Amino acid sequence: YYSRGLAKASMNDYAGAIADYDKAISINPKNADTYYSRGLAKASMNDYAGAIADYDKAISINPKNADTYNNRGAAKCLLKNYIEAIADYDEAIKLNPQNAGSYYNRGLAKCLLKNYAEAIVDYDQAISLNLKNADIYNNRGVAKVSLNDYTGAIADYNEALRLDPKHASAYSNRGIAENKLKRLLDH
Repeated sequence: YYSRGLAKASMNDYAGAIADYDKAISINPKNADTYYSRGLAKASMNDYAGAIADYDKAISINPKNADTYNNRGAAKCLLKNYIEAIADYDEAIKLNPQNAGSYYNRGLAKCLLKNYAEAIVDYDQAISLNLKNADIYNNRGVAKVSLNDYTGAIADYNEALRLDPKHASAYSNRGIAENKLKRLLDH
């Protein structure tokens, strides 16, 4: 049932995947991977509270899986539980300090808490681990704008656009930053 659930999830049949994971759990309730995968399927269906419950169970069985903490943090972030999300990202980073995604996600949560300088530190680390992600540069630019570093933000938006020439947010954000910089220089 677990393998069939994975196959269904890969075809975006999340309800079918959850039904198979439920059966797999009834047969073997001690498999952390099944709870983790069911949590992913629930998150894909916007059932973030259900996903968190499954990630909690997976962590209780296997507390050493960084991806589980990272994904639980993402679900908490989507429920606006930013402080708890950051704690999960901290644990994910402790378990796997080479995962750019955990630094990126923690940076997002810190931005949502208006901790822009701390977010930039996380984005810097994510970039050092994964130089080819336009979203990281775009979001670091957003944090820099919030700290009135328009020149730095424009450089980040330019890099985001170099990596992904169709990145609409980077175009929009760059225009806003250029306008703010121009107004600042005109005064």
